[in-house]
Amino acid sequence: MKVTIDGHEIEVEPGTTILQAARMIGGEVVPPAMCYYSKLKGSGGKCRACLVEVAKGSEADPRPMPKLMASCVTSCQDGMEVNSKSSPRVQETRKAVTEFLLINHPLDCPVCDQAGECDLQNLSFEHGKSESRYIEEKRTFEPENIGPNIQLHMNRCILCYRCVMVADQLTDNRVHGVMDRGDHSNISTCISKAIDNEFSGNMIDVCPVGALTDKTFRFKSRVWFNKPFNAHRECTTPGCCGKTTVWMFGNEIQRVTGRKDEYHEVEDFICNTCRFDKKEVSDWVIEGPREFEKDSVINQNNYTQKLEKVIINTEETILKGREQDRKKISMAEIDYNEKIDGNPLNAKNNG
Repeated sequence: MKVTIDGHEIEVEPGTTILQAARMIGGEVVPPAMCYYSKLKGSGGKCRACLVEVAKGSEADPRPMPKLMASCVTSCQDGMEVNSKSSPRVQETRKAVTEFLLINHPLDCPVCDQAGECDLQNLSFEHGKSESRYIEEKRTFEPENIGPNIQLHMNRCILCYRCVMVADQLTDNRVHGVMDRGDHSNISTCISKAIDNEFSGNMIDVCPVGALTDKTFRFKSRVWFNKPFNAHRECTTPGCCGKTTVWMFGNEIQRVTGRKDEYHEVEDFICNTCRFDKKEVSDWVIEGPREFEKDSVINQNNYTQKLEKVIINTEETILKGREQDRKKISMAEIDYNEKIDGNPLNAKNNG
């Protein structure tokens, strides 16, 4: 079948979704996806961030689809023509979806460990508005401990269901899920059990926001100050590939994650032993630097030189500012002949 997306024609197999076809093309035609995850069966169709305009249904039925379609769950048809980035209607809708996703999302980016590799952060940068129209009180949840390795921040959750699907499809011991309904829906554990299955750490990798973070990496370092390297080890855990990305600051491994592609999806899942317990360089065979997309803040440049330059520039700016402030408050610049209420400033107060 032949499908055209933003003027780019591509041949696809029957059953291919519009989003999958767009990813085959690559570039700016690819719609954002906050809930779809290619490694998880049944994912997608929840966040509506990937909506596209179908200008031509197919060769057999060329009528356009009246409503915008979720590209992650809409199958391609032969002769279909789709507008994604090129459609003003789609762009406005994505801005609206982004605004809805941010309604209850806290402004935690300065303290969130997901900053720098957050899908919602990227979506907001691309389609977010400069200010919020929402003036009501945000929905909040009480903190909950779900285990020794994973930190849950329910206030940041966008209910993409990825973490629930990971537990369903990788393990036979899911103890968490979506509780309550409507605006009160939240991710929680059943009867307050801890999440302790061998593949639970993959919930951190699939989370598109900072709702699930690594406790062993919590507040240690910003991701853009760490150098990612491909590494592997002989793992004896059934189902674990042993192929990871180790994030190093100097000669220390700060954290271990699955290897992710340009769409922030892991190539394969890893076990908790590899993720949380193997933090020594001697535990791994280092293959080489991990490549990231060119616009990512995470890259293989020399951070040390850049950081030193930033520090020097910052220090110079601070010193200049202090000098200016010192001059502003210097007594030498005060006009002692200025009068207040008819009395000169240098007049002594005789009581």
